[in-house]
Amino acid sequence: MPFKDPVKKAEYMKQYYLDNLEKKKAFDKEYYLKNKEKIIANSKIYNNTLFGKKSNITSKWRQRGLITEDIDKLYEYYLSIEECENCGIELNQKGDFNTKKCMDHCHQTGQFRNILCNLCNITRR
Repeated sequence: MPFKDPVKKAEYMKQYYLDNLEKKKAFDKEYYLKNKEKIIANSKIYNNTLFGKKSNITSKWRQRGLITEDIDKLYEYYLSIEECENCGIELNQKGDFNTKKCMDHCHQTGQFRNILCNLCNITRR
């Protein structure tokens, strides 16, 4: 099975994956059920790290349609903003619903526009 040709190796690995997909799903499900508490505890720990928080926030942006070339630069900008770029109110991450920090983007093009408070973000749509 050692392949010198990377294309043949990739083809073999893809076919192996497809042939054993159900077996892998069953194994993964069984593993999760046996280790559920440990997996959940590790997820909570990870989600409270700086990298975990960044990963969660940026993946939500992508899921909601944000398109950007440099997500890291945009994330750093997002962290640096303390006031709504529309009305100037002080922003927070949690707490008051109206002053929650939001990433505003065009829903047609997906391009970033501003960091806004939730109230401005809702009225802007």
